[in-house]
Formats: sequence, structure tokens, C-alpha cells
Amino acid sequence: MDLSLEGRTAVVTGGSSGIGLATARQFLLEGAAVAICGRDRDRLDTAGNALQSVFGPDNVLAVSCDVTKDGDVKDFAKAVEDWRGGIDILVNNAGQGRMTTFADTTDQMWRDELELKYFSQIYPVRAFKPMLDKSNAAAILIVNSLLAYQPEPYMVCTSSARAGIQSLAKSLATEFAPSIRVNSVVLGLIDSGQWERRFQARENKNQTRQEWISALAKSKHIPIGRLGEPEEIARAIVFMTSPAAGYMTGASLEISGGVSRHI
Repeated sequence: MDLSLEGRTAVVTGGSSGIGLATARQFLLEGAAVAICGRDRDRLDTAGNALQSVFGPDNVLAVSCDVTKDGDVKDFAKAVEDWRGGIDILVNNAGQGRMTTFADTTDQMWRDELELKYFSQIYPVRAFKPMLDKSNAAAILIVNSLLAYQPEPYMVCTSSARAGIQSLAKSLATEFAPSIRVNSVVLGLIDSGQWERRFQARENKNQTRQEWISALAKSKHIPIGRLGEPEEIARAIVFMTSPAAGYMTGASLEISGGVSRHI
């Protein structure tokens, strides 16, 4: 399938590892140029250099940026505009989970979590929207969690914030139509650095990674029997933001291995 991404420009926040890096690579494979950002300078440089070595330095921009800081995001947007003159796609991928219950979540934890989840969306959308307005195939994709629909009591403030982000995505899809499409993906458990660290810290050192993952999937009641791969998420994101999905907006795609219980 031709996704019509040749010559397009995509921005991926949190693009130095995991889903963000896999998404950047997939855009590049489809012929788009990609700007990524991240807070960890060393990891960002490693990711940027690896992508440039394969796809060329003219097709990849890596900028250090904390997406919860308005000034950082404005600087990132300016760097992208100077580099390519505009963009067609924004993928908002930053943000991790906080494991707390209501009883042990302090006021500051609530504020920190809500600020991270909301402003990691608000600042990039605000900064890049003027460039998206000039594109004839503009799209925003919000990477979210299944917690938005299926909250867990041990992640109470993250679940609450994730639900709010889904509402924001729907609101933006309506407000920005028809010129900018806004969609989201809601994810189950995806293999990432945190799961690798937990595997390394496992009690039974004789257990292989595959055995450990299978046991984890069973304990989490994942019907497909494993965690998702970042590349599987990346392919869905690239399709949803491409002109090939031009009639999709305000939509949410669940990628969870069948773990969801809601209808």
C-alpha cells in the first residue's frame, strides 16, 4: 500500500527510544523526513546518529527538548521550521506511568502527573499547529494508554490523566477539522526498556526472557500471550497519520493484545 508519505515531514516527541524511535524509523522507511526530540541528550544523540547513518543526515533532525517546558518546545518547533520549512505530521509520544493508589498519591504527585500528561500534548500542538495549518495532509496522533478506558487502582492518577487526554483528542479532532486530523492509539503492555530492567531483576535467573514474558502475559491476562512490540505500534501510527487514512479523525485504535474488557 502506498501511504503517500514520500517528501512529507513528521515530528515525533519522545523519539529517542521505544515506540517513538520505532515510529521515526517507520516514517523514514516510507520516505518521510523526521524530527525527533527527547530529554536524555546521550540517548537522543545515539538514536539520531543511528537513523542518520541509514537514512542520511538531511532526513533526520534530533533536538534535545523537555516537552513539559513551553520554551523548549518553542525552540524545537523553530529548529524544525528552519530545517524543513514546515511539517505534515505530529506524533505526541512522551509520558510514562506513575504507580500509586489514591491513598498514597500526594497533591504534588497529582500536579506532576497531570502537568506531564496534559502539557506534553498541549505545548507541541500549540507550537506546531501553525505549520500543520499550511499542510494539505496534516495529522496529529496522540499515543495513549488503555488506562484511559480501563483504569487500574494502582495507577490512579495516571489513569485519570490518560482519560482526560482521550477527551482532549476528541475535542481537538472536532475543533481542527477539516484541516487537521487528530487520532489516538491506546496501548496495552508494550515491550520496552522498563520490562527489560524488570527481566534483569527477576528472582529466577534460570528463566529465559521468553519464559518470563509468557508468564508475565499470563499474569496480566493477555490473550495473545505476549507483550506488544514497538514496531507493531509504529506501523499503526504511520498508517493513521498518512494520507491513506484521510477519512479517519477523532478515532481511537486499541492495540493491546486483546487484554481490554470494555466494549
